[in-house]
Amino acid sequence: MDQTLYLFIITSLSILLLLVLVMKLKVHAFISLLLASCFVGLASGMPFMELIGSLQKGMGDILGFITIVVGLGAILGKLLEVSGGAQTMAHFLIKGFGEKRTSWALMLTGFIVSIPVFLDVGFIILIPLVYALANKSGNSLLHYAIPLLAGMAVTHAFIPPTPGPVAVAEILNAPLGWMIIFGVIVGLPCAILAGPIFGEYISKKIFVPVPSHIEFKDEATSNASKSDFYLIAFIIILPLILILIATTSNLLVETGYIKGDNYLLEIAQFLGHPFIALTIATLVALYFLGYRKGYKAKQLLEFSDRALAPAGLIIVITGAGGMFKEILVQSGAGEALAEVFIAYNVAPIVMAYLIAVIIRIIQGSATVAMVTAAGMISPIIIDMDMSDPHKALIGIAIAAGACILSHVNDSGFWLVKKYLNISEKETLQTWTTLETIISLTGFLIVLTISIIFM
Repeated sequence: MDQTLYLFIITSLSILLLLVLVMKLKVHAFISLLLASCFVGLASGMPFMELIGSLQKGMGDILGFITIVVGLGAILGKLLEVSGGAQTMAHFLIKGFGEKRTSWALMLTGFIVSIPVFLDVGFIILIPLVYALANKSGNSLLHYAIPLLAGMAVTHAFIPPTPGPVAVAEILNAPLGWMIIFGVIVGLPCAILAGPIFGEYISKKIFVPVPSHIEFKDEATSNASKSDFYLIAFIIILPLILILIATTSNLLVETGYIKGDNYLLEIAQFLGHPFIALTIATLVALYFLGYRKGYKAKQLLEFSDRALAPAGLIIVITGAGGMFKEILVQSGAGEALAEVFIAYNVAPIVMAYLIAVIIRIIQGSATVAMVTAAGMISPIIIDMDMSDPHKALIGIAIAAGACILSHVNDSGFWLVKKYLNISEKETLQTWTTLETIISLTGFLIVLTISIIFM
């Protein structure tokens, strides 16, 4: 058998093995990715100790970056949570947009809050606000919940420093600055279409009352000042601004507008590195949302410990994705995969989206779909003369694919069902449709950008 075809079959079988382990045998995603990596390495003829070395290298290379970014982001998000920052953000955005445009304010709230806060945590924090708005207006709960969920889902999938896009960027070697830029450009139209527009439509088709067990109290955020809102917005956006300044500086060097040995440039690149940008933002949050709010050092330490517990799971799964990618590179399986797809003229950006879609639908986890798809695409684009913006677009295509058709094998599906108190059918009609709108719209925008500008 031709070696290229053999390696292509091995790679395809590894994906099948991964899905069987996760779905059928209920093996943890970390162990499943490890076993799939070993299968590819051994089946392709890698020596035992070379396989071990590649696994170690793949894990180490990605965790050296992802651990710091995700860890700092998790602590920043926890501080925003315990200080009431998310509720303050929502309160003033709703007040600013006006009662008639509350759904747009909620979409923007979700979009901003989900930058440092995990989607499930952010939704749980803000769902009481959704209950209160629906109770006061008499509208369907969906009128407010769908825009909030859309804003959160888009940011969670598309915009660093959330774990998924950070992991994809690191695996593809795409600068975070470009991921942020394209994440916002692609994500906002997706959030608008899947949020206020779809929410307006579906809330007229399905009336969902506020759950009967919910009790209403006066919102503590009514005592928050406008300066609190500006401070929270500044803390959330600060690391993104620093990262974007560094990306812009690099672009100016590449185009020849400034010299590479410029001292101010070095400072901008240092401050804009994700490690430093997130460290600065976290220190600012510790002071203004921690000490200034009356929390003691011991309490802040406890908050940090609690924040890092769920982050650890994401870090380990992402590291396993790095192992899978490294084995594909070292075994030659990734190169064989590239040759097959190139022979059939399948563009990497399309292939990246389709792989993420398939894995997402079958096994449910968006994070696993993203790191696996990125791991498979990375060896393919290594030898291609591909610009940083193009790599970032492929990363956003993967993120879009990982959003599609959230259903009963996705924890997010059950979270939405529980807090909105709706049936499985209604969850499919609302949350699943919302995610699919984000996926398809995002991919169409990415494809359009890549065709016109790349």
